[in-house]
Amino acid sequence: MERPELPLAQLHAFVVLAEELHFGHAASRLGIAQPPLSQQIRRLEDKVGHPLFRREPGRVTLTPAGRELLPAARGALTGLADGLAAAREVGGGRAGRLRIGFAASLALTVLPGLLRTHRERFPAVRLDIHEMTTTPQLAALREGTIDIGLLREPPADDPELVFETVLTEPFVAVLPSAHPLAARRSVRVEELADSPFVLLPRAVGPRLYDRITGLCTAAGFSPEVVQHAVEWQTVCALVETGLGVSLAPESIRRIRLKGVAFRRIEPGAPRTRVAVARRLDDGDPLVAGLLTTLAEVPPRARP
Repeated sequence: MERPELPLAQLHAFVVLAEELHFGHAASRLGIAQPPLSQQIRRLEDKVGHPLFRREPGRVTLTPAGRELLPAARGALTGLADGLAAAREVGGGRAGRLRIGFAASLALTVLPGLLRTHRERFPAVRLDIHEMTTTPQLAALREGTIDIGLLREPPADDPELVFETVLTEPFVAVLPSAHPLAARRSVRVEELADSPFVLLPRAVGPRLYDRITGLCTAAGFSPEVVQHAVEWQTVCALVETGLGVSLAPESIRRIRLKGVAFRRIEPGAPRTRVAVARRLDDGDPLVAGLLTTLAEVPPRARP
């Protein structure tokens, strides 16, 4: 199919003249003199190969060819105007699609306030939300299948990614309600040495796994991990059955199970880090907009 090369000025002049049906009025509306308008129309007619207007003394009318071209010309101008407006919205970070990966536990802390605030500020931005553990998030960021990630215990250094701390929160002990330590308000990590552990697999979040096992090592023991579960909800459910105990971010206590007790860790209350991750070279204004919103999330959305 032939792609026509028509200057927009010619199409615009044609549409205005078709609406005014008067060279003087159309020229005035376009802000040009009458001769340049006539030249624009002549060039367009040469391109079409047929007259678009009948020029009679005191009267200008559209020819059949002109009537046929008019809807297409209007549509082309409207489509271009809409495209320019959409491009400006996307370029300014006010519209488009933003793909976000998030750790499931963050649905209990920062995520609800972040999404609510961002949707209020940028209603034309479509948010695609993907629940992912840390390792898959890092891979998705590098591959470009997500634009931004919210994760726990990011790598210390990554040549392709940038990490900014969003919040830190203390670890808590997760105990079956029948566990002897559940009767206490706080526990020491070393008091868990004789209990089996339920943890997330190291593969899905190596640094978080190492942080938890490192707390145990610092307390003088190596945890006996009897079961792994990918989600904290499942970890808590397995603890409820009496299968073992766990150490988890404090926000996990919002998972309410009757048979599970969450207890502070003393002394020192070690903390876990939550970070926002993005590609180092990413200049997407949608990403910048979300980072700005993240800095403004109301405190009530955070622990």
